Amino acid sequence: MPEDTHDEANALAAMRALIGRPMGPPSVAPDPVNQPMIRHWAAALEDHNPVYTDAAVAAASRFRGIVAPPLMLQTWTMPIAKISGIAERGGAPTEGAENPLTPLDEAGFIATLATNSEFEIVRYLRLGEVVTSTMVMESISDRKQTRLGPGHFITWVTTFRDEQGAVVGRQTFRILKFKPDLEALLK
Repeated sequence: MPEDTHDEANALAAMRALIGRPMGPPSVAPDPVNQPMIRHWAAALEDHNPVYTDAAVAAASRFRGIVAPPLMLQTWTMPIAKISGIAERGGAPTEGAENPLTPLDEAGFIATLATNSEFEIVRYLRLGEVVTSTMVMESISDRKQTRLGPGHFITWVTTFRDEQGAVVGRQTFRILKFKPDLEALLK
């Protein structure tokens, strides 16, 4: 077996051992759901739904108060990134975080392309709630030949919970980790 194929097989075995297991400890939101973050999000996306920013309108709505835009879900538990040293950490935004994709990087699959993301919103978040998320590796494909080069599709699911542990939503995220085919990319 050629060495690069052996490295790839070892990387896949290491990563497939993670399927169904948490990818690190739960992530706790650094801040509760709050009006300034909601206002910035709504302004950036030009989402003028008044239930996000107008207390009187929100109080008279089916929500009976301000709620966060549902697709903000993942922003609440994003770690506060430390940019210094991010390359040395393999792209991990925080120190001490392990990158579960390292085995594929080491086997030469150094490029990453996000392919899709799906959200399941169970309920809207309210001001003051503190969100926790856990990530679980769902699947890793066999080698696929793509126009960008050979690679593997990797899917993980992040489950978001409130302080009582109730699920408020899920995000399924898929990427392609690939070995760039430089000749094909330059065409």
